[in-house]
Amino acid sequence: MASALSPFRFKPCSSSASAFSPSTTKHRPAVILPGLGNNTGDYQKLEITLGEYGVPTVVADVSRFDWFRNAAGLVDPNYWRGNLRPRPVLDWYFKRVNDAIREAKELSQGGTVSLIGHSAGGWLARVYMEEFGFSEICLLLTLGTPHLPPPKGLPGVVDQTRGLLDYVEKQCTKAVYTPQLKYVCIAGRYIQGARFFGNSNVDVDPVVAIDTDQPTSELAIVNNKTNPKSISTFRARLVGQGYKQVCGQADVWGDGVVPEVSAHLEGALNISLDGVYHSPVGSDDALRPWYGSPAIIEKWIHHLLN
Repeated sequence: MASALSPFRFKPCSSSASAFSPSTTKHRPAVILPGLGNNTGDYQKLEITLGEYGVPTVVADVSRFDWFRNAAGLVDPNYWRGNLRPRPVLDWYFKRVNDAIREAKELSQGGTVSLIGHSAGGWLARVYMEEFGFSEICLLLTLGTPHLPPPKGLPGVVDQTRGLLDYVEKQCTKAVYTPQLKYVCIAGRYIQGARFFGNSNVDVDPVVAIDTDQPTSELAIVNNKTNPKSISTFRARLVGQGYKQVCGQADVWGDGVVPEVSAHLEGALNISLDGVYHSPVGSDDALRPWYGSPAIIEKWIHHLLN
């Protein structure tokens, strides 16, 4: 088992055959919990791919418009104090999760299910399990989830969840990896951030850690006859500011949105995957794979088949 301080690390595989080939065998159903701003349709390809491995899958019914429901938190004084609680502001989401689990349970004929939480869907899954129980759940697999609240008191760092992640860390059951319930936390290492001011700690070559012979954004930059180094450095600094808001540090690796250190949990099986981008939106299976791209699924599918 890997610890939070020593995660497994893989590079995305090539197009060679996978050790876990698609199968007609039926495995434990999975429920996908969309991340902030994502909708059900963003996970359609992931749902199909998991089905090819024999994993019946249900995606929680969430639209992009639904996320505006969170604005209800603005009238809660705790929002402005930075002490916001998940309920009742996120009860709409938990109802969608509950409905999806009920549907998956019908597929499993009363057996247990796996939860796959992408981004915020991962810590929302933890709140759901805390509030509604986890006897029906045997696996929580999180993909690029910011599990930890940002450190307090750092200049320029604002908790964008307004206390929600602080609540999760303090109130939710700690992660475990047991035969009865397994937490598997997967982080992506797609781009290294950099401090916005001062000397940059990145250069054009190591900005994107992706196992491919073809550059991604750098290719477009060169074709546009723009200085690739200066734009890549600016990009790293911009990404670094996002990382800083999540973990308090800019010059760390992450998936372009969530830093690696924030996507792991003490007590869980923690895994890092090189070259993996955060979101299905804007991803490319060949040049910029995300956690749900077929070649990346090969790296974590076995957790759903056990």
